[in-house]
Amino acid sequence: MSAVVACLPGDGIGPEVLEQAVRVLSALPVDVETVELPFGGAAIDEFGEPLPAETLDACRSATAVLLGAVGGPKWDGGAVRPEAGLLGLRQALDVYANLRPASQGDVDLIVVRELVGGLYFGARGTRGDGTVFDTCEYSPAQVERIVRRGFEIAGTRRGRLVSVDKANVLDTSRLWRRIATEVASDYPNVELRHALVDSFAMEVVQAPESIDVVVTENMFGDILSDIAAAVTGGLGLAASASLGDGGPGIFEPVHGSAPDIAGTGAADPAAMLRSLALMLEHALGRGDLAAAVVVAVDNALTTTPTPDLGGTATTREFGDAVLEAVSLSKEEPWARARS
Repeated sequence: MSAVVACLPGDGIGPEVLEQAVRVLSALPVDVETVELPFGGAAIDEFGEPLPAETLDACRSATAVLLGAVGGPKWDGGAVRPEAGLLGLRQALDVYANLRPASQGDVDLIVVRELVGGLYFGARGTRGDGTVFDTCEYSPAQVERIVRRGFEIAGTRRGRLVSVDKANVLDTSRLWRRIATEVASDYPNVELRHALVDSFAMEVVQAPESIDVVVTENMFGDILSDIAAAVTGGLGLAASASLGDGGPGIFEPVHGSAPDIAGTGAADPAAMLRSLALMLEHALGRGDLAAAVVVAVDNALTTTPTPDLGGTATTREFGDAVLEAVSLSKEEPWARARS
């Protein structure tokens, strides 16, 4: 039976970069069916909501979800924003573990960000005097499952895990630190250290090569993963995987919808293609194909750069270069990666 990938083009450059991922996926030796569905601002325009029921149902029954990008000034100030669809999809699929790899040269780290709790999903509102509030809440179970995911990932890498919090100020962080310490006893081969988010942000900038795996809560993870992306090439090259426990994951580039260049052919699809590689690895169990795509993207960044990297290649030309590497080579790259 074929794996099913729900494709959500979204807004701005989303459809353009997602097209390249689908082209590359179609060229690989894997049995996959893709289904395109409305999402984000495009879905608001057509259906009045960013996450139509049909789209959510299809995502729930899919093997994986590939997402282009959402949002744009067109929908600013509206009753509902495209980003609400993204938060709703994450919560509905319970993809609590957001993996944000960042690598370049000597730097090879991954941020494991809790994705469905904390400030983004806590109670919020406005009091009578005009005060606005957002609430950060975490249950012990929420903390334990993401911390365990961090330990498990560190165990497959260099065996070093940093748990990042603000335990000198926040009760939620004190809970986080206590549970991380308790869980560490189940992973004797992984070295755990704790760090405060402010000083650790400086470490990411000044000594990223010393970091292996980072596990942290939603807001801190959002900020730290963007910093890590900045020191390894920028958000335009950053990929992500959002995973739960057994259900479909969401695989998407970190960059925004870039409406200013939408339709010009200038969008860089590297982050989308790297997200495809994460999908091949985590959703389809094809680490060999994932490795081949990563190598092909890295080569294309050198040989066929798009304007954001000082080149002249179009989005499709970059996709062509990756396609050539993974499907037209006489030596199958996935066979080399597997051997």
